[in-house]
Amino acid sequence: MRVAVRIDGVVQGVGFRPFVYGLATRLGLSGHVGNDASGVFAEVEGDAAATEEFLRAVAADAPPLAAVEGVWSHEIAPTGGVGFVIVASPQGDAASTLISADPATCGDCLREMADAADRRYQYPFINCTQCGPRFTIVRGVPYDRPLTTMAGFAMCDDCAAEYADAADRRFHAQPVCCPACGPRLRLAGPADAAAAPDDTVDLLAEAANRLRDGQVLAVKGLGGFHLATDATHPTASATLRARKHREDKPFAVMVPDLAAARELCEVSDVDAELLTSRRRPIVLLPKLPGTPVADAVAPGNRRLGVMLPYTPLHHLLLAGVGRPIVLTSGNVSDEPIVYRDEDVDRLDTIADAVLTHDRPIHIRTDDSVVRSFRGTAQVQRRSRGYVPEAVPLDFDVGRHILACGAELKNTFCVAKGRHAFLSHHIGDLKNFETLRSFTEGIEHFRALFDVQPEVVAYDLHPEYLSTKYALDLSDVDVVGVQHHHAHIASCLADNRESGAVLGVAFDGTGYGTDGTIWGGEFLLADLTSFRRLGLIDSVSMPGGATAITQPWRMAVAYLDRAYGDELPELDVVARNAADWLAVRSMARSGVNAPSTSSAGRLFDAVAALLGVRDAINYEGQAAIELEQCADPSERGGYHAAVTGTDPLRVSGVDLVRACVADLRAGVSRGVVAARFHNGVADVIARVCDRLRASTGVGTVALSGGVFQNLLLLGATVDALERREFRVLVHSRVPTNDGGISLGQAVIAARQAVAADPAHPAVMGVQNSAS
Repeated sequence: MRVAVRIDGVVQGVGFRPFVYGLATRLGLSGHVGNDASGVFAEVEGDAAATEEFLRAVAADAPPLAAVEGVWSHEIAPTGGVGFVIVASPQGDAASTLISADPATCGDCLREMADAADRRYQYPFINCTQCGPRFTIVRGVPYDRPLTTMAGFAMCDDCAAEYADAADRRFHAQPVCCPACGPRLRLAGPADAAAAPDDTVDLLAEAANRLRDGQVLAVKGLGGFHLATDATHPTASATLRARKHREDKPFAVMVPDLAAARELCEVSDVDAELLTSRRRPIVLLPKLPGTPVADAVAPGNRRLGVMLPYTPLHHLLLAGVGRPIVLTSGNVSDEPIVYRDEDVDRLDTIADAVLTHDRPIHIRTDDSVVRSFRGTAQVQRRSRGYVPEAVPLDFDVGRHILACGAELKNTFCVAKGRHAFLSHHIGDLKNFETLRSFTEGIEHFRALFDVQPEVVAYDLHPEYLSTKYALDLSDVDVVGVQHHHAHIASCLADNRESGAVLGVAFDGTGYGTDGTIWGGEFLLADLTSFRRLGLIDSVSMPGGATAITQPWRMAVAYLDRAYGDELPELDVVARNAADWLAVRSMARSGVNAPSTSSAGRLFDAVAALLGVRDAINYEGQAAIELEQCADPSERGGYHAAVTGTDPLRVSGVDLVRACVADLRAGVSRGVVAARFHNGVADVIARVCDRLRASTGVGTVALSGGVFQNLLLLGATVDALERREFRVLVHSRVPTNDGGISLGQAVIAARQAVAADPAHPAVMGVQNSAS
């Protein structure tokens, strides 16, 4: 019998055709296998038992990097052919295959790279079907060498023989190369002549020496340039901070192996799995006392972002340096990571030298960031190693969807069929370079996944660049999605739920349907609609956006609401006495002082009150440092009143008054911070209790950037579970604004499906051409 087979999923760039070839050959089947724009196709011919075993094993025994989503087959007329072959990929079909993320260097390649007798000894671009660049070098589909940035490197005879040998690990490995025919390193500095490109060992030794001497190197990686320096050097990290204008935000550290990570941090079993996984993200870990990493790497932070090498170049460089290195995004402050060689001069004022190579990067991709929470992984930034793998959906979205995301930590999302493709981390959409990265990324995803957007979702904030981009598109239906509804929908999609849930969306800023700034929201929500059932009682934001960067202004607003003209003597008042009365007048008048229910701004106010931070130099810094100073052993908590009916209102002022009372009584700052966190968790649970009584809904979804706070998240989950709530939290997509676009996409899809096609204005859909 002869059977035509179609395999869908992540089946290109993962060694799937060689796997099929070997499977068919082992079973004595004739036929062929190939890639096309939809995935992998095959025809197999032989006896019925062998054919049935083939259909079972093609999914069950697939290569480690593959993710088979479906196998379809039907019987066709036998041809009587003999032998099994890999056939060329047809061109011109519409793309619907799934592309693999970039996997870390495999053990086999590492062993070859360490073997002095191997022809790829210490070759920094060694790869095979199970590792090496994928998404970052793909220009189009199907995934074949001519459609990658390796197209310009003609294979030598030895590599071509491996590529064509069905028994070889590099059989049809598209990026296959060696020192004779592949990419080459180059080390250069502002005053250096270019080193000879074939002196790989000497180049790496020189780069390692520079790092040990405290220099800053720009190093070209998989998805862009990093800035590297010795993490243990007494002044190197401080120098990097000064040059990059990054005063306090923690740097990530790369160490050679798991044992080295355990010398710096506490590493749980889940953490170890994350660190050594093929994705190789940055993992946020509790620092051990006395760690040799310099204080300037992660100032004032109990945690350290740690990752293991994921490219051959990293492995070789770490071996040469012999100590942990800082590895942070190669960019000027607030700009996206540099990834083109012609743009590396933007790093001239930061880096002392550049370690680069001649393999082009097609799409910039930052490192992913994850952490463990109660035995599970939580993605904080979803990028290299995860993207562009699809987030599976439990329904067909129908029309093609583009969701444009928010402003901070932007990602976009395209969706078709039962897949949502969340983009790599774009960054904060506040300048031209980041906007260009956003628009280029959308065009690349549209081409890779053959998405022609018919419905475009956007945030309601009229000044977001992502919103303006969406509203400038023509011949599409546009859907405005409220920011916090998108947060909860993202959590639902992450957990493959559809609602209804009680959604607690706590973050810094989100445009409300009433035109005010939301951020402390209790919603009854599903994937189509929501009702606002509760909020943190609003206060003024004196100075508008300035209050975000100067948290003491939020202390002014809360303290004025709490005490009026009877303000007690407090350090925060004394520190800001010169401007206090003017800012208080602004808050009272409402002029340049918009109203906000933001939980993030409440945390800012308490951080300033406790002397943690009056001004910030990166987003969320005050709240992050407030968590860091809290005493995790403290079990007491403050009480906040809940008033009103529809909506319920939480008194943030009560929490501030309680903080003031304890401070004036001499209670330590760490205990006050912990009691504040516990009080917030308690009032969340009490509000949800009341809402369950009125709605009958017993599932709570927690989302928004404030829940990146592990102390708050843990206390809130505990408080809810004690009341027998079912609690949903994020795992596969970020809880912060990096996950917003997924929520927008599923809301837009559900609304479009529910709407009458003859009346596109129904369910909030309006034609952008009108």
